[in-house]
Amino acid sequence: MTATLHSLPKITDPRGNLSFFQDRVPIPFNISKVQWIYDVPGGATSYDNDTLDTEEFIIALSGSFDVVTDDSIAKETFHLNRSYNGLLIPQGVRRTIENVSTNSIAVIVTSSQTEGSNQEHDIENQKLDNVHGCSIIELSKHHSDSKGNYSVVNNNCEIPFGVDRIYYLYDVPAGESRGGHAHKSLTQMLFAVSGSFKVELDDGNVKRSVMLNRPNQGLLIKPGIWRTLDDFSSGSVCLVIASNEYDESDYIREYDDFIKYRQEKKFLDTV
Repeated sequence: MTATLHSLPKITDPRGNLSFFQDRVPIPFNISKVQWIYDVPGGATSYDNDTLDTEEFIIALSGSFDVVTDDSIAKETFHLNRSYNGLLIPQGVRRTIENVSTNSIAVIVTSSQTEGSNQEHDIENQKLDNVHGCSIIELSKHHSDSKGNYSVVNNNCEIPFGVDRIYYLYDVPAGESRGGHAHKSLTQMLFAVSGSFKVELDDGNVKRSVMLNRPNQGLLIKPGIWRTLDDFSSGSVCLVIASNEYDESDYIREYDDFIKYRQEKKFLDTV
């Protein structure tokens, strides 16, 4: 098998665009690990596969770079520069990321976890049904002077849930607001992989604001929390890692419906 380009949905909006993918759509595997590369100096090269026994899906969330693939028969070069395109790398194909433009953001999704992943988070005894349970999780930032930095999320290791879907906001004008809604069952992590934005959290009783401006710092948002993103800086990219596949019935899109839902479920509103 050879590497292939795939188009992702591009939901256009004057407040910024959104693209997404999830387990086996359009990728042919279940998501086990997500890695993003950032703070990259222009022209950086030699981001090679860690293993050839896994499948990968690579997206340029910002900027551009080349992916050179080698299936032992022939080499091929793919230029990635659109957030709504992804490159599928099958097992047994070696790849190198080259010619990275300054401050590009590359996301690499793989079908297997990092060997020896053991950084688990115990959230069983935390109160997670109010804004105070929406916690910041800081990931390790792996640094290279010549290649920039990268952070990694393995299912149920660095974050306390398995990943079924990934979506991201890009081309967001400075100062815009997005995403005023809540979920009934979905858990998610929000990352400012480029730029910054503010997350307004609301549990129907208490409100809390969190500023995200570091690519390795994510905000864990549990179900039953109303959240709005605003104060985007120019060129920001918001990466969201979600526990469930897309299900419109899981969304609460009207604030009055959210308050009613909280009251019916009798959520706790104190720590």
